[in-house]
Amino acid sequence: MNGDLPFARDLLDGLRPQVAALQSELVVCVPAVLARAVAGDLQDTNIGVGGQDLSEYGSGAYTGETSAAMLLDCQCRYVIIGHSERRTLFGDTDERVVAKVKAALAAGLVPILCVGETREEREAERTEAVVGGQLQAVLTAIAPADLGSLVIAYEPVWAIGTGLTASPDQAQAVHAYLRDQLAEVDAALAAGARILYGGSVKADNAEELFAMADIDGGLVGGASLKADEFARICQAADSRL
Repeated sequence: MNGDLPFARDLLDGLRPQVAALQSELVVCVPAVLARAVAGDLQDTNIGVGGQDLSEYGSGAYTGETSAAMLLDCQCRYVIIGHSERRTLFGDTDERVVAKVKAALAAGLVPILCVGETREEREAERTEAVVGGQLQAVLTAIAPADLGSLVIAYEPVWAIGTGLTASPDQAQAVHAYLRDQLAEVDAALAAGARILYGGSVKADNAEELFAMADIDGGLVGGASLKADEFARICQAADSRL
């Protein structure tokens, strides 16, 4: 929940020329009230647009919510679901995350499903149990064929906005575990699944993180609010192609 439309336009004006030649898939997920204007500004560019959340309900008396249809109407193709801030600050449970993923898939949006553990859970050696449980809640509720439409983002809660970052080896270990979980559903789809890392990704650590075998890109937080920093991260992702 940063900035306003002039801020967004200044940011994208600085970003576009630096990423125009990249082959990586680039997406900006913006507050819902900015989505239509941002999508209009990004027409005929290589940058897609997504929402930061959506309602599990299609329509009705759910004041303040944003439906999948509303995001589609704003030309969004993607939506973040289960972000740690939604889980910890706004009470999104696994059950609600599952309902949101199903709503997104039914509408033809690409869900970016976030999973991650707290510092206490990592120190208790429960990382795999936590992220595996969050992922399995979704995998058991959707059709195997929908796996190909799902993007996974591993965001260790202890590394978000704290300046801490999982080491490349730590992140790779969790990404490999998540891919193994996907492979139990469909090995071919798991091999092609996109699993992003989202814990204080910065320009100076992106290349090392993206070099890991099972890290397919980044879910970038604070660094995405600076055009030059964000562009360097995108360029690091592109270098692995």
